[in-house]
Amino acid sequence: MHNPTAKAGALVAGLLLLAACSSNKNESGTGGQAAGCDTSKGALVVGLIAPLSGGVSSIGLGIRNSAQVAVDQANEQCRVKGYRLVLQAEDDQANPQVGAQAASKLASSPGVVGVVGTFNSSVAQSVQPVLATKKIVQISPGNTNPALTKGEDLANPKRQFASYFRTCTTDAFQGPHAADYLVGKAGKKKIAVITDGKTYGVGIAREFIKQARKLGARIVTQETLGEKETDFAGALGKVKTATPDAIYYGGEFPAAGPLSKQAAEMALNVPLMGGDGIFDPKYIELGGKQGDLATSIGAPTETQPTAKDFLAAYNQKKYTDAYGGFGAFSYDAANVIITSLANTLGANGAWDESQRDAMRDHVQNYKGNGATGEVAFDEFGDSTNKVLTVYGVDNGKWTVVETGSFAGS
Repeated sequence: MHNPTAKAGALVAGLLLLAACSSNKNESGTGGQAAGCDTSKGALVVGLIAPLSGGVSSIGLGIRNSAQVAVDQANEQCRVKGYRLVLQAEDDQANPQVGAQAASKLASSPGVVGVVGTFNSSVAQSVQPVLATKKIVQISPGNTNPALTKGEDLANPKRQFASYFRTCTTDAFQGPHAADYLVGKAGKKKIAVITDGKTYGVGIAREFIKQARKLGARIVTQETLGEKETDFAGALGKVKTATPDAIYYGGEFPAAGPLSKQAAEMALNVPLMGGDGIFDPKYIELGGKQGDLATSIGAPTETQPTAKDFLAAYNQKKYTDAYGGFGAFSYDAANVIITSLANTLGANGAWDESQRDAMRDHVQNYKGNGATGEVAFDEFGDSTNKVLTVYGVDNGKWTVVETGSFAGS
């Protein structure tokens, strides 16, 4: 396995050097500024904050690579008149404190026009206020906790940060959508719920439980895993005693895969279902078993007619890491920033920090077709695209079970 930390560090260092030099050379070596592009005004920075090292780095690297594709295409097409764009990717290590430091670093640069990120909702909570202080647009391809846009009281929603947006739908839809399938269609009526205790895991499980109960299911036990825990015998022992016919897990694949494997070893032969946090090939590598289930945001990228250009461009780069479940959402987020920047500057405008209000307004009013389908935002900054997909593990691979929108039943 390659060293993603070293790889990311070298990339960031190279990009910072490029930004300082306002060079016309393309940092990836596979694309570049089209001949005749006017870049006389220098470089502007599209920031990115994602987990480029650690347990969920496979997702973070797909997010970074996909944003790089959008930036390279923008430079090739001379989309921002007078400027060359540079992607500055910062590693948050899926850690809120590290994420806040990354946000502070980006916020200190007047040349940052917007930020793609974060992936983890817990990291977003520490990043949002830092970027908002400088009115820097932040567009997340993967944050799904509803409170990030609407506050903790979802019955009385109030927008938290005017500069924060996301291209993915939220757990207010994803959790109930999972319950509709697991209870309503798969007929599971006795469900054990396990979470990792973090913002994303607790939030999606809470929304799942509400809908599951509404559909007549019984939550037979609720358990929380410790952050450093790798032996889940304690929690699984309580689950086995409760005799569920399914387990719903709120959390991410580094713990979920081994959890599923250990459940099978304890003869707990029931499907484990989770959200987009477990929808990754590594979940299966780590022990995810036949019949396990996951929901994920959007339709499968490969089936989207509007994703063809993105897929061709990504594959041409021959990245070591796949775009994954969030790459297309990152590509779209980067393109919203780029298009909004071009609209803010027009043909002859020059960038300075005072234009961040105008940038935000252009993002708020953005409407277009992206790799994930129609891209637009509601009054809270949430995506108007509510499509979700249920996947199942079949013969060692994730396969599509069904795609649709949560009906709100």
